[in-house]
Amino acid sequence: MTEGIVRLKRGREKPVRNRHPWIFSGAIAHAENAVDGELVRVLDHKNRFLARGYWNSKSQIQTRILAWTDEPIDKAWWRAKLQHALGLRQNYAAASAKPAYRLVNAESDFLPGLVIDRYADWYVLQALTRYIDEQKQTIADALRDVAGVENIYERSDKPARQNEGLASSNALLRGGPLPALVEIEEGLRYWVDIARGQKTGYYLDQSENRRILAGLVARRLTDGPGKARLLNVFSYTGGFAIAAGRFGSLHSVNVDASRPALELAERNFELNGFDLSAHGDTAEFVLADGFDYLRHSVRKQESFDFVVLDPPKLAPSKRQIQRAARGYKDLNMNAFRLINDGGYLMTFTCSGGISRDLFRKIVFGALADAGRQAQVIRSLSAATDHPVSLSFPEGEYLKGLLLRVF
Repeated sequence: MTEGIVRLKRGREKPVRNRHPWIFSGAIAHAENAVDGELVRVLDHKNRFLARGYWNSKSQIQTRILAWTDEPIDKAWWRAKLQHALGLRQNYAAASAKPAYRLVNAESDFLPGLVIDRYADWYVLQALTRYIDEQKQTIADALRDVAGVENIYERSDKPARQNEGLASSNALLRGGPLPALVEIEEGLRYWVDIARGQKTGYYLDQSENRRILAGLVARRLTDGPGKARLLNVFSYTGGFAIAAGRFGSLHSVNVDASRPALELAERNFELNGFDLSAHGDTAEFVLADGFDYLRHSVRKQESFDFVVLDPPKLAPSKRQIQRAARGYKDLNMNAFRLINDGGYLMTFTCSGGISRDLFRKIVFGALADAGRQAQVIRSLSAATDHPVSLSFPEGEYLKGLLLRVF
């Protein structure tokens, strides 16, 4: 098949030369022999080579770039790219017998449309675009060659696939059979449901932030009264509370709207030796909407030493930014009202449309309305296995703040 050509309009080549991986429809003068899900060569208006990528006329991002040199995109190319990504994660791979980390972070690992996460002896692949979907068996073969792993499961069920004209696809690509739960180690042990859990089963991007919280709790329990209360809102399977709960006498309240997530959280607590039979002294699990629970707790005049807010994406696109900003402000305002003097708020947004600067302004507005004061102890991001390409700032989706509240 003749490889397609995508020719850009005059003056629209600068982002490509600066190695931004996306080409929107408005930058394209015309396409020749371009087939959805197939490779194309990108040329400027004078027919000079710019890059190689893949095409989908159904997407607003019509071309995603794979290489800025005129090289073959074949199985050897995929092996080299996966080997490079694996080399950057060797510390994670060697950290435990059952490691968990992100191996490929899409555009930020220069492989647009592809996410691969590792859970012990399983890899979970997400194909977010048509080309990657059509190449997933080639990618699975290359992954086996590079990583020596046989078990690969596909979790291609994100809404972004709809923009590519694709339906969801969850299936075994290689190996198996798939267990109901996979056990991983992240300092502590966790059960992960890679077939049905959020994202690819677990929030790998929060691994380092969980350790930060654990350190804060350890110091509070050592230097303070020896006990503390943690409110973990949008708790999912309990990661933050379990990481922090191994130090001394911490009582956590874990709030989530998903019953299966809370049931798995209980199992994760038990997996790590927490005694949940002692009249709720260790942890509570509350099935509730996070927004409603925070308002309810304010009315009850509850108080906590630590609050974690890790809500789902409230602004999937720029059209939802204003509504999302109101939601983030409501969450943080009520959280500020619940925190004891000298306590800590760890608050996040995973909405790509909410910039780090805007998020800080939203949280400041919530602080002012709550009538409290706070210090920024540190800004928070995704873990280091989730790198962000400097030429693709859109890849920094997780933004957070660690605040001390007075």
